[in-house]
Amino acid sequence: MSRTSASPPTGSPVAVPDTKADSALTHGLKQRHLSMIALGGVIGAGLFVGSGAGIAAAGPSIVIAYAVSGLLVMLVMRMLGEMSAANPASGSFSVHAERAIGPWAGFTVGWAFWVLLCVAVGLEGIGAAKIVTGWLPGTPEWAWVALFMVVFLGANLASVTKFGEFEFWFAALKVVAITLFLVLGVLAILGVLPGTDAPGAANLRGEGGFMPNGTEGLVIGLLASVFAYGGLETVTIAAAESENPVQGVAKAVRTAMWRIALFYVGSMAVVVTLVPWDDPKVVEVGPFYAALNHLGIGGAAEIMNVVILVALLSAMNANIYGASRMACSLVARGQGPKRLGRISSGVPRTAVLVSSVFGFLCVLLSYWRPDDVFPWLLNMIGAVILVVWIFIGVSQVILRDRLEREAPEKLVVRMWLFPVLTVVALLAMLGIFFLMLRQPDTRDQLMASGALTLVLAAIGVVRQRRAAAVKG
Repeated sequence: MSRTSASPPTGSPVAVPDTKADSALTHGLKQRHLSMIALGGVIGAGLFVGSGAGIAAAGPSIVIAYAVSGLLVMLVMRMLGEMSAANPASGSFSVHAERAIGPWAGFTVGWAFWVLLCVAVGLEGIGAAKIVTGWLPGTPEWAWVALFMVVFLGANLASVTKFGEFEFWFAALKVVAITLFLVLGVLAILGVLPGTDAPGAANLRGEGGFMPNGTEGLVIGLLASVFAYGGLETVTIAAAESENPVQGVAKAVRTAMWRIALFYVGSMAVVVTLVPWDDPKVVEVGPFYAALNHLGIGGAAEIMNVVILVALLSAMNANIYGASRMACSLVARGQGPKRLGRISSGVPRTAVLVSSVFGFLCVLLSYWRPDDVFPWLLNMIGAVILVVWIFIGVSQVILRDRLEREAPEKLVVRMWLFPVLTVVALLAMLGIFFLMLRQPDTRDQLMASGALTLVLAAIGVVRQRRAAAVKG
């Protein structure tokens, strides 16, 4: 695909090289695949399990926390959708950052995101294995992780269509599950579900009120909710391999907006209305299990375990795909070892293999070094998604002005109230950084993620200067 020229802050135009990666990749994803990838990205284990800690901290006000962070994610996705519809690329925001800010920026955000995805693959594999070993006690967790890795490695090595089909059906199962949950929850709240009484506002006002732990609890809930939204970015990476990249990403990003409100904010509202926020089960076994158990649905634990397993496997599949495409794009732009970017039959198989091996190495580290190296890895990726979002915001400000001057017809998706809402989003991200500094747990994550970002940025700047010197 052709690349428009990028002008870094120094003012001297630097041409972003044409990448043959996107044209060499197959375009086997259909619109239904993209739509489900967008859906799958917003329904993950973070929602089904991780939201319990947020509810325990914020109480019923978790609904506000998810609504606020959801608005921020909507703005980020709108900005990313604008850039991706104008210039679809498998490197997504890394390519946009390189065009807008310079090669060092594309290098930094691209490799930081690659590390995030690879570590996440390992974490999801561990989570999925724990569920299966609960059903089959005595079987080794690492063997199940290896099995899952082999299955998804095979799917991603075969073709992008295979990946798309896996993700389509995984996402479909998650959508059905959460839709049924919302329907049952609303019927129970209205008092029309057999065997249940309408709870009214008792759980919203009782046990300390709507905000039982004050603003401090709301802040903790807000931070927990922000990171639950990670995964939406994959749809803009996948769009480059769809039949119609421009229309595909535009439609997927637009429809993702109401899904955020429905699935996240809606499900949190149902949970805290049905179940007391301080019910120990909310944290111990997850808010969705607690709500189903409250409704007297038999086998609630096993139902949720199946749904969570599907969510984890879906995330593994999507993250192996996203990591391989990001690595392939970086290599094609001269930002990594050439061998990693080899494409065979339309698939970057070396990148798929390396990304999977890196993910499995993280799993082994969880056994070998559970007290030092593994926690350090987790902290290192803790705030990377916020770093990615900031690069997206800055890139959109720069590229929007450039597009309006040079190619306004490419603005198929437009950021709302530009530049006001872009600035508001960037300020909100800086505010989240400040809030993370105030909390001991998130402070460690912020510091480790900041160190990773600075190291990558330094390497990127050195590489950029060397490249400029060679050209000069």
